[in-house]
Amino acid sequence: MNPNKCVNCVDFPCLDVNKGCYLVPNIELDPNKIRVFMISEAPPLERRDYFYAEGASFYMRTTAQAFKDAGFEVADMDDVLNLGVYISTAIKCGKTGYSIVTKTMENCSSLLEAEMDLLPHLRAVLLMGDTAIKTMNYIAKRNVGKRVVPSGSTYKIRKDEYYYNEMRVFPTYLQTGKSYLIEKSKRKMIAEDIDTALKYR
Repeated sequence: MNPNKCVNCVDFPCLDVNKGCYLVPNIELDPNKIRVFMISEAPPLERRDYFYAEGASFYMRTTAQAFKDAGFEVADMDDVLNLGVYISTAIKCGKTGYSIVTKTMENCSSLLEAEMDLLPHLRAVLLMGDTAIKTMNYIAKRNVGKRVVPSGSTYKIRKDEYYYNEMRVFPTYLQTGKSYLIEKSKRKMIAEDIDTALKYR
């Protein structure tokens, strides 16, 4: 199964994104082996920096470090997939500013839901940052009538348990971007959440 061939934005309605950076993972994977869905923020402006790009892409370097911090030795996306973890982004087009408007998150939540539906044996969802959290909440509100993650500072709410259908949902921090390497307290929390999510499955 290739997510890129199954999840498509038809009309590109969002006004605050770079549509030239539109990306859904273009890989072949066995959906039955995926237990954890790690949802990051948005694709990079350069495709060579994406998770699934060849070589040591920037997104993969920081993500690999996050897994290593959690006690899992990974060098590339094949290692991550072999752990039963699939990685994608909440927003499928590149950012044009620091933040993303709520309408874009709502629009992209339909694509994210379609992507999630491709993975029938998910046990845990890692929401890496505010954009992923808000986009996931749009999915939950559309299907069960309420958000799955409450509002509040991530460091305050991340210790509680949240569930969407039969999946446990982990709100945590973004593992990509230059700030990841210097924010030691957030790195520690991300590592704890990755470890708990992988053990939960």
